[in-house]
Amino acid sequence: MITSKLPNVGITIFTQMSQLAAQTGAINLSQGFPDFDAPQALCDAVGRHIANGHNQYSPMTGLPALRQQISAKIARTYGVSVDADHEVTVTPGATQAIFCAIQAVIHSGDEVIVFDPCYDSYEPSVELAGGRCVHVQLGLNDFSIDFEKLAEAITPRTRMIVLNAPHNPSGALISRAELDQLAALIRDRDIYIVSDEVYEHLVFDGVPHVSVLNHEELYQRAFVVSSFGKTYHVTGWKTGYVVAPPALTAELRKVHQYVSFCGVTPLQYALADFMAEHPEHVEELPGFYQAKRDLFCDLLASSRFSFKRVTGTYFQLVDYSQIRPDLNDVEMALWMTREHGVASIPISVFYQTPPEGQRLVRLCFAKREETLREAAAKLCVI
Repeated sequence: MITSKLPNVGITIFTQMSQLAAQTGAINLSQGFPDFDAPQALCDAVGRHIANGHNQYSPMTGLPALRQQISAKIARTYGVSVDADHEVTVTPGATQAIFCAIQAVIHSGDEVIVFDPCYDSYEPSVELAGGRCVHVQLGLNDFSIDFEKLAEAITPRTRMIVLNAPHNPSGALISRAELDQLAALIRDRDIYIVSDEVYEHLVFDGVPHVSVLNHEELYQRAFVVSSFGKTYHVTGWKTGYVVAPPALTAELRKVHQYVSFCGVTPLQYALADFMAEHPEHVEELPGFYQAKRDLFCDLLASSRFSFKRVTGTYFQLVDYSQIRPDLNDVEMALWMTREHGVASIPISVFYQTPPEGQRLVRLCFAKREETLREAAAKLCVI
């Protein structure tokens, strides 16, 4: 008989909804991936490096050229200097990066604070390390941190706080003032930070992303995680990275080397080339996705859904209270997929205890214009 180490974990809602969309022929706005191609120059670089024989193990820490490009991008974007050799580690995806960071410092009995709604990989990673998640609910209207609730949740067992900004699923951002408040709260405590910033370049309306990377005090105790998949439209490449101070990087690498050892070599070569040759890609990304957000929201303006335009990520939350208040969000997502041909994600799955009466589903707008138009046409007749 198998005694499961994750007895409460099943197939993720993302897999379930994508499978249902495929079965029913619905437009899949559930799982967060683009339906358009990556830049051609990036794809061409992969083929070139495969043909040139770059098909063996890369260094465990990541290809040096790629780590140097990451360091250069951080300097341009955030105005801070990180050591490519001792502070940057390339991983097979951001999810693995978060897993390794948690395994590196969490021991049996430790508590990790997560903010609900929170991404579904955090808690299993904590449980596998022998820790326990303590859930603190974000504000219902703006998904901001309630610092009174956070202070109440901290105990002598608290060893880590997981941040996520831009926030999935709400798209909310975090401010410098909030980071300052967090720093003051944990200043005299032995608490680490994992800052999940995979949507760092998907921020809109001229508002900058505030990163833990340029908060000197918090960075000294932080693992900052990002994703090439989100930034370069290649989610299937499963390539990300972690930036952390040298002592934390050393502990993370001890775990990483026994989880995967290294990332995929030709993909790292291609990303290094593309980052060096096309630094403008990152600068243009906010405008690229803001145009998609605005198109999608404009198309939904005549629908019965209510919403506030998201400030980050490529997800839009919509409230269906005026359409089917009799359905909870899981029922609504299934009904929309089966009866109206558009797949979404119910928000309650991101909570330990969903707020009573909340009627929100998440829609992904990282899609071609024709996909967004077709989906919006279906949503507007509901």
